Order: sequence, then structure tokens, then C-alpha cells
Amino acid sequence: MIQVEDLTKDYGTVVAVRGVSFSVGKGEIVGFLGPNGAGKSTTLRVLAGFLGATSGHVRIAGHDIAKAPLAARRALGYMPESAPLYPEMRVSEYLMFRARLKEVPRTERLRAIGGAMDRAGVSHMAGTVIAHLSKGYRQRVALADALVSNPPLLILDEPTAGLDPNQIRDVRALVKDLGSDRTVLLSTHILSEVEATCERAIVIDRGRLVAEGTIEELRARQRSTGLELRVRDPHAAAEAALTAVFGVSVRSGVTEETAPDRRRLRLGLDAALDADTVTEAVVQALTAAGIGIHALVPEQASLEQVFSALTRHEPSAAPEQSAETA
Repeated sequence: MIQVEDLTKDYGTVVAVRGVSFSVGKGEIVGFLGPNGAGKSTTLRVLAGFLGATSGHVRIAGHDIAKAPLAARRALGYMPESAPLYPEMRVSEYLMFRARLKEVPRTERLRAIGGAMDRAGVSHMAGTVIAHLSKGYRQRVALADALVSNPPLLILDEPTAGLDPNQIRDVRALVKDLGSDRTVLLSTHILSEVEATCERAIVIDRGRLVAEGTIEELRARQRSTGLELRVRDPHAAAEAALTAVFGVSVRSGVTEETAPDRRRLRLGLDAALDADTVTEAVVQALTAAGIGIHALVPEQASLEQVFSALTRHEPSAAPEQSAETA
């Protein structure tokens, strides 16, 4: 559905996107991640046809966005971070206006508008003036706008920005539901949202693509930061057996009661140590003490840890100029 090849976008001396290439297949829900100023919104605006690329090629549903812009735009619904709604219009009036602009056939408009409002959860607000809506409902109207032409591709730029936790959960569930019958490219700062809704993620930083893959593949890039250990033995015996390991191989231990004769421990690994080496040392220490091991599992890095490792820079490093500083 989306093919991006060597995309570059500059604003004179300021380069926002540098040689970015990626693809999004039909039916995928893909997260598009990056820190502020990374070039995310610029990239999405080029994909949606709102900005022209300086160089490179973008295809939407097989249509070159530069050579066949109308055909490409018909295949997508775009929800910008700050949707430019008309506050004086009622919800249904605004969506009728947008359906006409998007060339939804006259005989299908009422059905298309009703379906978009139902999907976005604003049917009961159809007669409400947009200026009277909360931030959450304005976001939903913007989503209904993106859906009104029933496009096979949705590009959503920060759809949960400014929403409260309950609204975020609602929009997250809605995005996951929308992904059941169309392709979704989702830009967000909320990494838990990507973990909950996306199968794959693309990470850009300073205008360059720095990583892409499934959520599991991205997590695998980061070494294990700890081990979860469950033992079957009195507490004192387990602690005594691990004292030497704590002193040499493990930074800290967090204990939690699980049963009268069981204990769960989290062993935080030192950055310089190999998880396999520590695992072997723990097993040897407990086995030698005659302590039964119920489970010993390396902890998987979170997407937040991976994101931080990919996009964190030393304060002394001079950042490249970006057009997305806000």
C-alpha cells in the first residue's frame, strides 16, 4: 500500500527527511516512531500529498504521488495532528462538506457519512456544533473525516494527542478495529499504544530511518536487562545461595512473595555482563545449595528501552537542523 524510496525533503538549508525508504503492506498496522523534530510529520505530509518531495519516490496503492496525485489521494484517508476543523459547522454538515470535496458519489454520501460517524463514535453528536465539542470528540470527527470516503489506507498523525487516558484507550481500540479491514500507518509518541495496536514499527531520528521490523524484532535489538527467577525454598536459603551472585554478577535484587515456600526475584543485570553467563552462575549457585528452580526467564526489553537506545544522543552532539522543532 505504501512504497517510499530514498525520500528527501528539505526547506532550503534545513533538511527534514534524508533518504528514507520503507514499505507498508496491505492489511498491516504499522507504527511510525521518532522523537520531536525527527521528520515524522513531514514524511506523513509528503505521503498524503500535502507536501512535495525534494527527491525520491512515493507510491500509494500503486500510484506515484507526484505523477498521479489525485489517484493516490483517493486511496488514503489522512488525519493530521491538528485537524483543521470548521468550528462553526455541525458535525454532519462538516462531514457532508468533506464528502463532497472527496468526490463521494451523491447517492452514497448519506450512507458514507453515517458509516464514518458510527465507526468514529460520533453519531450521537451529528447535530452538535464542532466548537462545542471536547478535544476528544474533535479528534473523533477528524477520524470520521479520514474515513468518509472509505479509503483502503489510513495515515494517522498523533491521533491521541491531548486526550485523557480513557479517550486514549477508546481511540486505541478504534484503531485496532480499523486495522481489521484496511492498512493503517500510525504516528504516535505513546509507545504502549504501538505495542498494543501495531504489528510492526518504523523508527526515524534526525530525518533518517534508524530501525524497522516487528515489535519482537525491535525488542531483540536490546540486550536483556534482567532475569526473573522463581524458586521453591525457604527465603533465607535462597538469599544465602544468591549472595555471592548478587555481589559479583547482579546489580540488585527485588523480591516478591508468591507462596509460603516460593519466592520471585528480579535480578537486574549489569550492562557489562552477558545474560547467559549470569544465568549459568545463578543456576549453578542454586543447584549447589539444593534449591529447586521453578523458572528462570530473561526479561525482554520494552519498546521504550529500544526507542531510547535508538534515538538518545549525547548533550555535546550538535543536532542536525530540522524543520520540525515544534
